[in-house]
Amino acid sequence: MQKQKILVTGGAGFIGSHLVDKLIEFENQVTVIDSLVSGNQEFIQDQITSGKCIFIKGDIRNSEIFNDISGEVDYIFHLAADPDVKTSVSKPVLSFEHNVRGTLNVLEYARVNKPKGFIFASSGGTLYGDVDKFPITEESLLQPISPYGASKAAGEIYIGAYANAYNFKAVSGRYANIFGERSMHGVSFDFYHKLKKNPKELTILGNGMQKKSYLHVSDCVNATILIGDNLNKQKKWYDYYNIGSEEWFTVKELASVIESQMGLENVKHKFTGGEKGWVGDVHKLLLSIEKIKEIGWSPKISFEEAMHRYVEYLEKI
Repeated sequence: MQKQKILVTGGAGFIGSHLVDKLIEFENQVTVIDSLVSGNQEFIQDQITSGKCIFIKGDIRNSEIFNDISGEVDYIFHLAADPDVKTSVSKPVLSFEHNVRGTLNVLEYARVNKPKGFIFASSGGTLYGDVDKFPITEESLLQPISPYGASKAAGEIYIGAYANAYNFKAVSGRYANIFGERSMHGVSFDFYHKLKKNPKELTILGNGMQKKSYLHVSDCVNATILIGDNLNKQKKWYDYYNIGSEEWFTVKELASVIESQMGLENVKHKFTGGEKGWVGDVHKLLLSIEKIKEIGWSPKISFEEAMHRYVEYLEKI
């Protein structure tokens, strides 16, 4: 994907800003829309200052914001969302407004402008819900157990419908747990800051046996761009790929790796109990990535190396 005109919604966020950096490396002209509710303009400020990125501060829930986009767009990467699974349980309407109504507004822009491709940042664990067979393939039923998961499922269904009805290629990347530099939420971020406050004891939600796969953000970005690149070969108007790793770790194991990276020993673990950390928590997640491996992608960064990079980053900010 080179020298294309690209729109990235949520491009000042954690994953979005890394995606913007990578797209600009390949001489693409990038426009970012971000409300900065959870994003940070500083992540892409150098790209804005250099003129390689046009930044529009705005909320995708407001359809008029798309009038500020100048000229045609070749590809749309839609990452803007309310990312908080836990909060979606107490504020389900807010999750719907951001993730469903906002997605519909982006799709309306796509319907009128007919891009070459539409790439959606979806969810692996929250989309599939609680399952018994692992790894989870793309053909598994969508059984979300949180409003956030339901909003991502609704987004995918709308994208598939629009792609087929209005004849533009679209694809979803169903992400595992993505972490790394610039991430300001999630279990790794939470554990790091808890251990900074009290290096002798760590409170872990649930029983610590929740088991999930984790992927470094750079691997996620490379996979996301690849499925976008593959759209010209994609036979269906709409398709989807799991994006994750082939390893999974318990929360206790995750905590131990972080403690090791921080140079801590003999940390006492205190558990709140129960197999789930919170209402809506998918306590087991391992995605099958055989489908995306067939088009040439596999993870490059090990979990330990990824955690080393992330802890090093957190130490510096």
